[in-house]
Amino acid sequence: MPESDRNPKRKSLITSGLVSIISVFVTQLTLFLLPQFLPTLSLLTLLPLSALLIVVVMGLGRCCKKVLGVRASAPAFVFFSIIFIWAVYIYVVRQVISPVMDIVFNIEIVTVVIGLLGIMSVDPGFVKDQSCCLNTVVKSYPNEVQEDGGVVQQESLTEESFTALRRVRYCRHCDNYIMGFDHHCPAFGNCIGKKNHFFFIVLLVGIVASEASYFACASQYTTKSLSSTKVGREQSTASRNLVLGTMLFSLIQVVWQVVFIAWHVYCACFNIKTDEWINWEKYPEFHVEVIPCSGVTQTVREFKNPYDKGIVNNLKDFIAGK
Repeated sequence: MPESDRNPKRKSLITSGLVSIISVFVTQLTLFLLPQFLPTLSLLTLLPLSALLIVVVMGLGRCCKKVLGVRASAPAFVFFSIIFIWAVYIYVVRQVISPVMDIVFNIEIVTVVIGLLGIMSVDPGFVKDQSCCLNTVVKSYPNEVQEDGGVVQQESLTEESFTALRRVRYCRHCDNYIMGFDHHCPAFGNCIGKKNHFFFIVLLVGIVASEASYFACASQYTTKSLSSTKVGREQSTASRNLVLGTMLFSLIQVVWQVVFIAWHVYCACFNIKTDEWINWEKYPEFHVEVIPCSGVTQTVREFKNPYDKGIVNNLKDFIAGK
C-alpha cells in the first residue's frame, strides 16, 4: 500500500481511538455522577437509569459523528472500557481484596484483553475463491422422492460441494464471503464465522466472568468503605461513587451478554438463523422443488433446512463451531 494511502488510514484509526477514549471517560463520568446526585437510591434502582444514560451518551456520540464527521470505534470502546475498569480495580478496589481473589481477577482481565486483541484479527473463515460463493450451490443430478402422493424434486449436492459452501454468506462490513457466517460483531470489529465462532463464545463467557468478578470485588469494597476511617470522608465518597459507577456499567454488560449468550444457544439448539428463516429463498441450499401431484408439471418451492439435526446434535455442532 502506498504511503499516501497509509497515512489517512492511520490518522483515521488514531482519531477513532481518541474519540473512543473520550467516550469511555464521558460514559464513566456520567455513571459516577449518578450516585453522587442520587445517593439514597439502591443499586437496582440506579440500574435502569444507568442504562438510559448510556443510551443517551451513545445518541450524543452519533450526533457528534454527523456534525463533526468523527466517530468512536466500537472495538476500541470495549477495549478501553475494560482497561478503565481494571485501572479502578488496581488503584481503588484492590486494597480490600484477598490475595487469592486478586490473582484470579487479574488473570481473568489479562485473558480477556488478549482475547479481545485476538478476535479482532483472527480469520473468521474468509473464502479466498469468491467466484464459487455468490450465494449459489453447485448442483448435480436431480433426485426424485415420492412423498404424500406428490413428487419432490430436490437438487442434490455432493458432500464436498455442500461442505465447501456451508452457510457461506456475504458480509457488507468486511466486503467478503464468510464460511459459516453467523453475524458481523461491531463490538469486536470482525465477522463471526466457522473459524472463530467457538472463540467468540468463549470470549463472551470470559468477559461475563471477569465483569461478575469485578462486581463481587467492588461490592466488597463499597461495603467496607462505609465503615473505613483510613481516608478522609470526601475522598472516600468520591472513590465509592467511582466504584459504584463501574459496578453499574459492569452489571449492565453482564445482563446484556448473558441474554445474548442465552439467545445464541437457543438459536443453536433449534437451528434458528434469522436471515435464513425470513429470507430463505435467497439461499439455494434451503430450496426443495415440490410437484403437488403427479398430473401437474408446475413445481412449488418449499423450505427445508439441511442443517437441522435435532436439539442435541445442533448443540454439539454449536459447541464445536460447525
